[in-house]
Amino acid sequence: MHAVRGAACPKGDAYVRQELTDPQRNIATSVLVEGGELPLASVRLSRPISKKDIFRVMEVINTVRLQAPPPSGRWPWPTCAAWRRCDCHQNVARANA
Repeated sequence: MHAVRGAACPKGDAYVRQELTDPQRNIATSVLVEGGELPLASVRLSRPISKKDIFRVMEVINTVRLQAPPPSGRWPWPTCAAWRRCDCHQNVARANA
């Protein structure tokens, strides 16, 4: 890519360059909760990840089972081995916080 034309602001230029070199996306999903009032908890990533990693991260998130209730004042629940495998354990936040 040589140039971006028609970008009205610097953010537009940066966005186009990012999309062409390494597209990023955020994930909002649910994880299973055992022993709670509701069977699922809404979660989302705290920052975008590379689009090529979405399926790998979702495979790991789909293995997560949380025990209710969470420790007082803690969200997310303590990180588990599944989240550490995909290196996303520091990138997940409760969606309805």
